[in-house]
Amino acid sequence: MEISTAELWTLTAASLVVLMTPALGLFYGGMTRATGVVNMMLMSFTAAAMTAVVWVLWGYSLASGEPMLGGLLGAPLNDFALLGTDMADLLPVGFAGAFAMIAVAIISGAIADRSRFGAWLLFVPVWVSLVYAPVAFWVWGGGLLDADGWLGQRFGEAIDFAGGAVIHTNAGVAALVLALKLGPRHNFHDRPQPHNTPLVMLGAALLWFGWFGFNAGAATTVEQAGLIWVNTLIAPGAAVLGWILMEKLRGQRPTSVGVASGLVAGLVAITPSCANVAPWAALLLGLVAGMAAAWAVNLKWKLGYDDSLDVVGVHLVAGVVGTLALGFVALPGLEEPAGLIYGGGPALLVSQLVTCLVVVVFSATVTGVIALAVDKLIGWRVDGSTEVAGIDAAEHQESGYQLVR
Repeated sequence: MEISTAELWTLTAASLVVLMTPALGLFYGGMTRATGVVNMMLMSFTAAAMTAVVWVLWGYSLASGEPMLGGLLGAPLNDFALLGTDMADLLPVGFAGAFAMIAVAIISGAIADRSRFGAWLLFVPVWVSLVYAPVAFWVWGGGLLDADGWLGQRFGEAIDFAGGAVIHTNAGVAALVLALKLGPRHNFHDRPQPHNTPLVMLGAALLWFGWFGFNAGAATTVEQAGLIWVNTLIAPGAAVLGWILMEKLRGQRPTSVGVASGLVAGLVAITPSCANVAPWAALLLGLVAGMAAAWAVNLKWKLGYDDSLDVVGVHLVAGVVGTLALGFVALPGLEEPAGLIYGGGPALLVSQLVTCLVVVVFSATVTGVIALAVDKLIGWRVDGSTEVAGIDAAEHQESGYQLVR
C-alpha cells in the first residue's frame, strides 16, 4: 500500500515533535548550574525513552481505548501497539506518544539541581500512566470531558487542539506539586543564574521549530494547516514582546532568557487554540500570555516555592490563559461553538473553565500521591553536600564541561 500525503505529513510532524524533548533538554540544561547540566538534560532524554516504552505497551490504550469505569479510563491493552504491523494503525500511536514524551519532560524543570535521578526514573512511567493518559483520554479519547463523556455532555465539549490543558496545564500543576514536595534549593534566595544562555536560546529555537509539527500535525485541510502555521508563528513573536514589556515595566533590561521564556510561553498559549482563532487573536493572545508568564515567574520569589526553571509561570499560567481565551475569541466552526466575541454565548467559556479546573485538581491530587509514594520508597532529595558540590558528579560521575588549560 502506498503512503498517502496525509500519512507522510503525520510522520513528519511526529518526528518534529520528538525533536522537542531533547530541545527542551537544551533549554533546561542551559538554565541550570554548570554542575547540573548533565543531570538536567538526562531527565529529558530518559523521560522520552521511558515514555516511548510505556506508551507502546499500555499508555496508548489508556488514552484511547474503549471507555471503562464510567469514562475515567480507556481499557488497558485494548490497542496493544507492540503487536501491530499496519502503518495506518500505528501512526496515531507514534504521534500521540511524542506528545506524551514532552509532557512529562516539562515537569523536570521544576526540580533542577536537587532531585535524585532514580526518583525521576520511577516517577516518569507512573505519572504518564496515572495522570497523563487519563487526562488525554478525557479530553481527546472519549472520556468524561469529551463530548461523549458525562462532563462533556453536561458542560459541553472543550477545545484543546494540541494540548494546552492536556499537556501544559497538566504538567505545570505537576511541576508545582514536585517543587513544593522537594523544597527550595540551598541557594534559592540568591537567585541562581543560568550558566549557559546560548544553550537556552538554541533549545528555544529548536522548540519553536518542532512546535509547527506539534500544532499542525493534526491538521486535516490545507486551510486549517495554514491557519495553524501562521498562528504558531505570530503568537510566540508577540509573547516575546509582551515579556520584554513586562521586564521594562519592572525597570529591568531585556534578557536572552526572558526572550526565550517568552517565546515558549507564546507557543504554550497558542497550543490549545491554534486551529480555532484568527491571526489577530493569536497576536493578542501571545502578547497577553507573554506578560502573564513574565509576571507569574516572579511569584516564586514572593511565595517562596522553588520552581527552578519557571515551569509554573511559562507552562501552567500560559496554558490556562490559552485554554480560557478560546471562550472569548474562538472562531465559529461547523462542530465547535464560537467564543463570546463572535456571539457564541458563555457555553464555550464554561467548558474551557471546567476543563482547566478538572485537570488542575486531578493532576495536583494524583501527582501529590505519586510524589509521596516515590519519597517513601527511595527518597527524592539528594543530600546537602551533593547539592552544593553539584549533582552531576554524584549522580552520573560526569561533568558537562572539561576545561583544559
